[in-house]
Amino acid sequence: MTIPRLLVVDDDAETRGMLTQFLRQNGFIALPCDSEVTIREQLDSGRVDLILLDVMLGDEYGVDICKRLRHEQDVPVILVSALSADHHRMAGYEVGADDYIAKPFNPNLLLARVKAVLHRAKRSSSLTYRRSISTFRFGGWCYDAKRDEITSPQNYQVSLSRKETALLKVFLGNPHIPLTREEINTALDVTGDGQDAGSGNPGRAIDVLVGRLRGKIEADPKIPELLRTQRGVGYVLAVDVVVEDDQ
Repeated sequence: MTIPRLLVVDDDAETRGMLTQFLRQNGFIALPCDSEVTIREQLDSGRVDLILLDVMLGDEYGVDICKRLRHEQDVPVILVSALSADHHRMAGYEVGADDYIAKPFNPNLLLARVKAVLHRAKRSSSLTYRRSISTFRFGGWCYDAKRDEITSPQNYQVSLSRKETALLKVFLGNPHIPLTREEINTALDVTGDGQDAGSGNPGRAIDVLVGRLRGKIEADPKIPELLRTQRGVGYVLAVDVVVEDDQ
């Protein structure tokens, strides 16, 4: 199993050292950094799974660094700051920070937040890792990703909308894995088909989209056998998926 590799970015040597040591004691590879230059050196030298980035780095501003990194990197960023007002937090989230933790903080709380962000990043990655596969076979159905065509067990083609197709791909990449509505929406964001949380209820929108897809691939949408509801979680593709790569 890969050990997560974290960057601890703080211009205060004592704080940087304590956080680095604490994370190492809890099973992470933690590497100290004190500036944007050292962050980029680490990014160029190897894999980085998460960056703990202090907002005030002497003459540098962590929010600006996060914004620049977001244009180039997918690595998760947690901003750490003594500035705890809502507008400071919003500034962090607006440039793409995955979390914002105010100082002083309980080290165990920081550890929990680090694990949560790493878990979300891992799940989001897994939701999209099979996008290059050419053909998926599931429950008698066949989806040809190159032609973007889906064929029923009775060998007739069914027309899916762009969003329905994107949703189907999420499930095909994760058979037998219960997915929350948030995870589904995050995966759809990669294709531009996610629901904007500011424009309504994204969870309800996912329910509607699942219902539409069920209506096209289930023998009886009211008693689904393929896309089942996982009580207390979300939805799961409850059949095996056979993948074929023609590349």
